[in-house]
Formats: sequence, C-alpha cells, structure tokens
Amino acid sequence: MAALDPDVLKSVQFLVFSKLEGAVTAGMIHLGDRLGLYRALAAADTALTSAELAERTGLHERWVREWAYNQAAARILGVTAGDDNGIGERFSVTPEVAAVLADPSSEAFGMGMFHRLPQTMATLEVLPDSFRTGIGHDFDSHGPEGAASLERSFEPWNRAHLLPTVLPTLDGVVDKLAAGAAVADIGCGAGGAVLLMAAAFPASRFTGYDISQFALARACERLAESGVGNAAFHDPRSSSLPSDGSLDLVTSFDCIHDMTDPHAMVAAIRGALADDGTWLLADVKAHDTFTQNVAKNPMAPLMYGISVLSCMSSGLSEPGGAGLGTLGMPAARAEAMAREAGFTRFRRLPVDHAINAFYEIRP
Repeated sequence: MAALDPDVLKSVQFLVFSKLEGAVTAGMIHLGDRLGLYRALAAADTALTSAELAERTGLHERWVREWAYNQAAARILGVTAGDDNGIGERFSVTPEVAAVLADPSSEAFGMGMFHRLPQTMATLEVLPDSFRTGIGHDFDSHGPEGAASLERSFEPWNRAHLLPTVLPTLDGVVDKLAAGAAVADIGCGAGGAVLLMAAAFPASRFTGYDISQFALARACERLAESGVGNAAFHDPRSSSLPSDGSLDLVTSFDCIHDMTDPHAMVAAIRGALADDGTWLLADVKAHDTFTQNVAKNPMAPLMYGISVLSCMSSGLSEPGGAGLGTLGMPAARAEAMAREAGFTRFRRLPVDHAINAFYEIRP
C-alpha cells in the first residue's frame, strides 16, 4: 500500500465528516419543522432567546438552545451575541428562510422531504437485503408520513403554477377543460393536482390513480372535505385506466421514473388518450449520462442517494422492475418511450421548475 499523503488524508476526512454534518443537520431541520420552531421564529416580531422560543413552543429550553446552536452554526438561523458569558443569544430567520422553512403557502416551501426523513432513513435497516436480493420497497413502505411528505413537497408549487402557468402552455387544453373534458392524473398522490383542476374546471371530469393506499386514503379524505363533485380517486389495480381512447388529457407528475414497469404505463396512457388528446409529463430533470448529471447538477449526490433510498427502490419493488431511478427519465429516454408507445409529438414546455422538466406529448 502506498504511503498516505497527510494533507490529502485530512481533506478526505473533512469531506466524509462534512457529509455526516449535513445528515445530522437535516435531522435538526426535521425537528424544527415538526416542533414548530421555525414557525415560531417566523411569527416573532424580534429575534428570540432560546428561553423565549421554548416558551412560545411549549418545549424545554435546554433542548431548544442546543437545537438553535446547531441551526445557527449551519447558517440557517441568524444569531446575535449574548452577554460576556455567552448567555442570552438571540435567534431569528430571514424572510427567505421563513419562506423555505415556515410558510406552507410559499412556492419555495421545502419541508416536504424533511417531513419523512425518519421513515426514509429507517430504510437503511432493510436496504442491505435489497442489495443482496435486488428487490426494493414501494412508497407505502414509508408509511402514511411518506404520502404526507409528497403532499407537502409538491403542492405549494402546484398551487402557484399549475393553473396559471403550466396548463396554458398546452395547445388547446384549457379550452377543452373549460368546455368539458375527461382527465386522468397518474400517480395522483394525495390528490392535490386533481382537486385544483376539478375546482377550476367544473364541466370536466377528473380521476386520480395511485397504488399507494396511504396516498389514496388522504386523497379521498381531501375530496370529501373539498365538496368537489367532479373528481374521484382509484387504485388502477382494481379500477384500471380506460383503454378506449376516451380521455382528453392525462397528467403525470414526477412518478413515471418510480414505476416498476414504466413502459407499460406509457403504453396504457396512449391507449387511454383520444387521438387529439394530450399527455402532460413532468419528471425530474436529468441528462443522458452520469458524467453529465454530475457536471450540470450540483445536487446530483442527493438525487442518486434519494434514488437508492426511495425512487429506484420503488422501481425495483417487484421482480424484473425497471429501476429507472430518480435521474432515470432524461428527455431522450422519455421521448423514446413515448414514440415506442405510439406518440408522435414531443415538446418540452417553457416551464421553470427547480427539479422537474415538463413535456407535452401527443399522438
């Protein structure tokens, strides 16, 4: 074995432990969201001491103080110095931090993935078997918090942009929806997109499909609360997508890459759509090769890690699963799959989204 370069060794140690720092701080972000600490800081007129923050949240001060020290050290919270003994620091959030961490109505709200962090990381206990057997775990393995996480992840942006920004980019679709169209949302999750569209277009009929029992339960609960009468939710294994070309619009938001048989799903979408219908596909922005993804996506390590923990695992949750992974649907692959299924028109839409690319696909 070659002699170790001490400077390189220190760099490697720092690199490795900086990843552990990020993982631990992610856990603290989960706690800050779950315990209402960010919301309390955002609602305060002035910076708060740990004692004041503890009082407002009903928590023990010593725990709150250590949490706040982590968050300030990570440069998430602002901090002003305490007295000469280092006691009485005051903590605060900027408006931008509040938008990401404390305001569910903000399109920048980012707590969805942190919501299910305990469940996601718990898969580390079972993933060694997946590495040996090749079989992964579906999204319901994360429990009801997995469905809640996806709801919190995607709906802030959808509320801000689906109706005013995305749908108008589709050729003729808004007019069809206003007149009365048949629509299916594949991988509907907790039903947010379906309920938004159904409320906006009462003449149309919307059906959401998902295999997650936790997501479907939440979608049906929200449907009952909404009073919307032109929407329904189904498990496609018991109530399948129509195959008679009767649909005018099919949407799928960030789910095709998670499927065990995405090719079959794309073919089913083509069979469900009328010849003048439209498929709106949103999936994670990706490039054709690993090298390109690493060069062009600064979050590539996160994407590949989430793939092992969640997306690829879902795609391999049945024997013979495709296992595309989080970055498994670059434009070239999406277009090839669409054309293989009988679609002839493929267009990337001018929609600005931090994670997803949007496509209009037509027969």
